[in-house]
Amino acid sequence: MCTISLTTHPENTNGFILTSNRDEATERKTYLPDFKQENNTRLLLPEDAVAGGSWIGVSEKKRVLCLMNGGFLAHKREDSYRKSRGVVLKDWLSADNIDSEIRNYNLENIEPFTVVIADWSSDLFFAEFVWDGRKKHFKRLPLQPQIWSSSPLYDAEMKKLREEWFSTFQKEKDLSAKNLWEFHHSAGKGDKEIDLIIDRGFLKTKSISQIEFLPEKLNFKYEDLQKGEINNKEFPGL
Repeated sequence: MCTISLTTHPENTNGFILTSNRDEATERKTYLPDFKQENNTRLLLPEDAVAGGSWIGVSEKKRVLCLMNGGFLAHKREDSYRKSRGVVLKDWLSADNIDSEIRNYNLENIEPFTVVIADWSSDLFFAEFVWDGRKKHFKRLPLQPQIWSSSPLYDAEMKKLREEWFSTFQKEKDLSAKNLWEFHHSAGKGDKEIDLIIDRGFLKTKSISQIEFLPEKLNFKYEDLQKGEINNKEFPGL
């Protein structure tokens, strides 16, 4: 469950900046971003200690994916599912072609989710994939600033309010990595139920991730909000 923003890089339109707030149960453990080998593909991602998957990652296949729980609307959870959505994300990161991988991937009995995609294996493109539990929805997106909020946590009114905050931010600030990082820390109106950093007691914004890509240079910045620690890793040569 999270909030995601994505925009082309202000210094080079062949680059981009993706920033994500992860909202999760306070006791759920996460491993810091590190390099992993999956299906003979080098990945850089944090891992969930419970299910072994991830919600955000970089692939040597020149792809970044970021996952949110839920589809277009809040859904009723089943008692169990066949596979973790975070494991699906790792499979897609290591795929040769994201379009065909999505088209052919079996999502039966997988909980609804949304994935934001930035892929530069040829020309840079942004895309959104939504699995609503029954049907796949995939579309290419314009290369312009966009923000998403997870449906299980935020209703339509809350989503609209966050979109308005993002629109105001764009009018007041340039979309640098530094300013976007600040936005994901501070946007809101002092209400911890709906601000970009939430605190609902059992559920909090546990970390903020930012992937800044310019051709041949990618930096993954990760902050553990509970520990107050920031970790940076580079994935060169992409």
